[in-house]
Amino acid sequence: MGIFEKFKSGLQKTASSFSSGLKEIIVKREIDDKTLDEIEEFLIRSDVGIIASEEIKKIIAEKKIDPNKNKFDEINSILREYIISLMSPLEKNNFFSKKTNLNAVLVSGVNGVGKTTTIGKIGKILKTNGNQIIFSASDTFRAAAIEQLENWAKKINVEIVKSTQGSDPASVAYRAVEDAIKRNFTHVLIDTAGRLQNKKNLMEEYKKIANVTKKIDPKAPHEVLLVVDATSGQNVLNQVEEFNKIIPITGLIMTKLDGTAKGGILIALAKKYKLPIIALGLGEKEDDLQIFEAEKFANSFISIN
Repeated sequence: MGIFEKFKSGLQKTASSFSSGLKEIIVKREIDDKTLDEIEEFLIRSDVGIIASEEIKKIIAEKKIDPNKNKFDEINSILREYIISLMSPLEKNNFFSKKTNLNAVLVSGVNGVGKTTTIGKIGKILKTNGNQIIFSASDTFRAAAIEQLENWAKKINVEIVKSTQGSDPASVAYRAVEDAIKRNFTHVLIDTAGRLQNKKNLMEEYKKIANVTKKIDPKAPHEVLLVVDATSGQNVLNQVEEFNKIIPITGLIMTKLDGTAKGGILIALAKKYKLPIIALGLGEKEDDLQIFEAEKFANSFISIN
């Protein structure tokens, strides 16, 4: 299966729901003010976000669609161009390219987003591209998380620094970065405990992990990734807001896009925060983490072959 086919398959629920809902509004109707209002309301219900929905409505209104043309195709074309224009600047394909210097990557997110699995998948892509990887099992809150990351390390044959459950997470991260420098590794992927952004003590611990890496390299962490779950809908906006206050986010990864009919939340995120989008989780398989490409996302979102 090619990359576009994976995008299309992963976004099937969203594309099907979006396409049928939009067609129902447009079919056999003039694009008048009432129809435009309905399109805007539909976009908002699809989690595209209020600002983006208003902008798309305005673009459709200004275009003055020819009634003799296929209105559905014309509006799909507008949507596609809007998504590509908005999201192309947020691509960060070089994240996965081969590096020569150390990259300490702090990976965060609330419980249940698939963070540890995502780290394993990131590690696999990086290693395939010729990087030397070490995992830091700094989610010491759960023994299962340490074991899960260890299983990934074995699966893709990379190093791991770990400790026992209940150990200081920051000390594990420190040892991993220290080890990576000594052995000329290019990437340290630091797992962190799934934490709710409103738990102050846990967020302070998260900040401490970042701070101890700076003792070895003042520029660390070089990347701060937030993993968010597409099925959480509008809640992901709050997560980005709160995590970004603690340590500025340098990239987003959205998981479980295949499990929702409201993949429009990625558009809302892009419009509100303009943060780089590193990759999308489009399934449960080992190779289902796909590097984000705006055009492929746009085409899949609106069901273009």
